Amino acid sequence: MSRKVINSKQLDLIIDQMVKTVQVSKDEIFEIGENSRKEFESLADELNTVKIQVVQLIEKQDKLDKQVRMARNRLSEVSRQFKKYSEDEIRNAYDHAHELQLELHTTSQSEAQLRHRRNEIERRLLNLEETISKADRLASQVSVVLNYVTSDLQQVGQMIADASEKREFGFKIMEAQEEERRRLSREIHDGPAQMLANVMMRSDLIDRTFRERGAMEALSEIRSLKVMVRSALYEVRRIIYDLRPMALDDLGLIPTLKKYISTIEEYNNGQPRVEFIHLGTGKEPRISANLEVAVFRLVQESLQNAIKHAKATHIHVKLELMPTHITVIVKDDGVGFDTTEKKEKSFGLLGMRERVELISGELNIQSKPGNGTTVFIRIPLS
Repeated sequence: MSRKVINSKQLDLIIDQMVKTVQVSKDEIFEIGENSRKEFESLADELNTVKIQVVQLIEKQDKLDKQVRMARNRLSEVSRQFKKYSEDEIRNAYDHAHELQLELHTTSQSEAQLRHRRNEIERRLLNLEETISKADRLASQVSVVLNYVTSDLQQVGQMIADASEKREFGFKIMEAQEEERRRLSREIHDGPAQMLANVMMRSDLIDRTFRERGAMEALSEIRSLKVMVRSALYEVRRIIYDLRPMALDDLGLIPTLKKYISTIEEYNNGQPRVEFIHLGTGKEPRISANLEVAVFRLVQESLQNAIKHAKATHIHVKLELMPTHITVIVKDDGVGFDTTEKKEKSFGLLGMRERVELISGELNIQSKPGNGTTVFIRIPLS
């Protein structure tokens, strides 16, 4: 008898699909509940308005009813003693009674319509209360299911993951490499490649300028071209440095960070201003190459986030190298963000967390919209 074996990858896919399905259901239930609450509040306001209008119409009806009775008595009196009153007085009495009767009839109809609307709103509110109550119960139940799926079942996946752990880790490495290649390709395409294409165009322009305007105009274009070539060369060096700073192998972590921060300020024309503080035992001992690379990349990612996303004007980088651990603090005065809100395709912070976890470190990010961001990293050296 054959038995189908489900590996950890397949189980993860199944769990992920279940989580997505349950999450979508939870979101839909939540949306139903929220829409029902909004409709309930709107109808409740309308009901209060309708009730006030009904009371006002009832009061108006009472007044009109008294006026109609008085007008009828007047008309009856005029009719009995028509010889005593003129034709105009008789007509006026009749018209006044008729107008009041019409107004009373219209008011009665408006009241009936408002009463009908009031009853309809009250029935709708009862239905909405039931819908909101059901939605809350379902959302609570779905949350229990979601917690079970994302915790207990994932633990099952972890228990059977040992056999395929190396294979999965290799896939993640390849995926990261492909992502890095795509990023590098985009940087080269948008930076040096674009600049070199402009150089080719400017070289053609210089040739035409020399023929049409003379040597002085062409010389001015050549100076402009030199600036463009220098910028392209700087971009190439920056990309190479981002890939692997050679000073890290030769000089160590602290000098490389100082050089990198200086390069950032130079590349961004001094904005933002980056201050680097190094605390330690008085020496600058070399740590393992893997940890040096990891710490450098974490600081690099933190600085890039502060520059590109936070739009900071001032950044403080503090590194404390102790015999047992390394502490890194990167603080900026940028726009900040809500740490509880997850943005789509926001892989920077996720990559930092994974990198810290791989070296058994701790990562804590504190930020609020408008109040800047502070990144705390602590990495053990043992």
